[in-house]
Amino acid sequence: MSQSDVITGEAPKRYAQALLELAEDAKSLKTVEKDVKTLKGIFAKSSDMTEMANSPVISLDDKVSALTAIAKKAKLNALTSQFVGTVAKNRRAADIPAILASFEDMVARRKGSQVAKVTSAQKLTAAQLTSLKSNLKKSLGRPVDVETSVDPDLLGGFIVRIGSRLYDSSLKTKLEDLKIALKEA
Repeated sequence: MSQSDVITGEAPKRYAQALLELAEDAKSLKTVEKDVKTLKGIFAKSSDMTEMANSPVISLDDKVSALTAIAKKAKLNALTSQFVGTVAKNRRAADIPAILASFEDMVARRKGSQVAKVTSAQKLTAAQLTSLKSNLKKSLGRPVDVETSVDPDLLGGFIVRIGSRLYDSSLKTKLEDLKIALKEA
């Protein structure tokens, strides 16, 4: 499992549900969705951010201060900034990536779509992305939002993760399967 994969437990789901309800009550769901994407991008791009959130050495007050300062610098909505601060105060800073992923899944389900995380060996072209979306829509019977990432270690092909399902058509996996088959022969 790569570092970007997040296993979501019960607590992150409850926090994500709370954020969803707060955003709906405040009639700012679209703004919070945008903020969640921004924050998720910040965590994905900065290993220091993830290390800070996970570190037992950094004090609770420092984590709260750092996360609220980052939220302010990223110009996140007041509701989102307050939520991030509350999560940190409740000693759940390490769960923020899981909370964000769970929030996006909940929003997608409410819209009647699903989120597919696609990892490919090279960046997908617009035509490939369109084709992938239409094939996934046919297969699943509902619209699909696609999040892409690149992992050159795959050598070729791609991996699609939708919820708990994993479709692996990467060259790396096929070569490993062939290697195992040759050892058995």
